[in-house]
Amino acid sequence: MLGILGFFAGSLLIRDNPQKADAIVVLDGDSLDERYERGMSLLRAGYGKHLFLDTNDESHFYGHKPTEYAANFLKEDAKEMLPYVSVCPYNEDSTIAETIYVNRCLRAMNPPPHSVLLVTSDWHSARAFSVFRKKLPQYQWSMASASDIRLFGPHWWRHREWAKTALEEWVRVAWWNVVDRWR
Repeated sequence: MLGILGFFAGSLLIRDNPQKADAIVVLDGDSLDERYERGMSLLRAGYGKHLFLDTNDESHFYGHKPTEYAANFLKEDAKEMLPYVSVCPYNEDSTIAETIYVNRCLRAMNPPPHSVLLVTSDWHSARAFSVFRKKLPQYQWSMASASDIRLFGPHWWRHREWAKTALEEWVRVAWWNVVDRWR
């Protein structure tokens, strides 16, 4: 039984069932390029009316905040979609804390959205989906995952980095389900 669970441990972390929504939120983190590309392809395909790029606003790199880099990147990359994309700044480093900042960005939309498509890395998608549904139940959530084979694959045992990512995420999933979900 434990062997079967271990075999499917990587696949159980992944949620990928995007539905059309009023807004798309691309979460910050590892594999941001892949997340952004997936979010933009979904926006262009009509899965949302506006895309928010969730970006850290409290750190500095070479004299600039990541939000500044993200805004400049959107100006260069989004092209015809620029009116439909914006940066959503956050100041804390946890998925749970991000819900507060994402909610602020969503509430600023006119009209406020009823449904939101969340985009994150494949290995982070199940937990992120669970966290956002629990913390922001006023929205109807769907999930799109972005793959980055440098960090993770569902057959987690095949590469050292994939195994590390799977183990770290399962620890976070356990903590979320045993502790943080009930706070």
